[in-house]
Amino acid sequence: MSWHLLRRLGWDTETTGVIPTEARIVTVAVVVRGGGHPDRVFSHLINPGVPIPEETTAVHGIDDARAQADGLDPRDALEDIADKLTAALRAGMPVVAFNTSYDWTVLNCDLARNGLPTMADRLRGADPVTLVDPHVLDRQARPFVRGAGQRKLGPTCARYGVELEDWHTAEADALAALLLADAQFAKFPQFQRAEPSELFAAQQRWRAEQQAGLQEWFRTKATAEQGGDPGKVIDGSWPLIPAPRDGGGS
Repeated sequence: MSWHLLRRLGWDTETTGVIPTEARIVTVAVVVRGGGHPDRVFSHLINPGVPIPEETTAVHGIDDARAQADGLDPRDALEDIADKLTAALRAGMPVVAFNTSYDWTVLNCDLARNGLPTMADRLRGADPVTLVDPHVLDRQARPFVRGAGQRKLGPTCARYGVELEDWHTAEADALAALLLADAQFAKFPQFQRAEPSELFAAQQRWRAEQQAGLQEWFRTKATAEQGGDPGKVIDGSWPLIPAPRDGGGS
């Protein structure tokens, strides 16, 4: 069935940090649209149980006082969102997140640290083959984009004509991911022609290649100001980034 006729789900998390195996979810949202039915939006504010750094509050606007006063217990919110994602994946719905490996890893780590079944547990070991990552698709379809930060969600949306007013809330970014994927599937029919399992495997391969190329750039071409380091390591795993072997992220 054509992409534009499908019921599909977009989701996003705002968190306490940038390292996905260590960050805790502060807000999470799911937007479901398409398939001839009205849009539905589900979102939660969570008390992560750890301090929220000022630099992340500056991005998503949630500070410790608000999270502690109004945030849900992580177990309740995480269980609800994981159930919705599991139901969508089992039903074969496209499940879209921009830079999926970050959100998928954050969710799985947060589920585990709260004593809840991970997504692999819920899917009984089956691959989540209907995951779609507009970040990976953009880098594959348009490998040559110049300028620092141009692969972030806002600039990427701008290249595809996707406009939103309220960035960096989970609800807005989840919708942006869906609209971006809509635009990509319309512009690049090869994505739409692929079976879900084929696209899933392709995204895994493309992500590994993309991150290997980025690692090489940091090792050989980036300046010190750009973070250049001959020993730089960038993990290319997708959709789940493994926890560090030293046990980090617990």
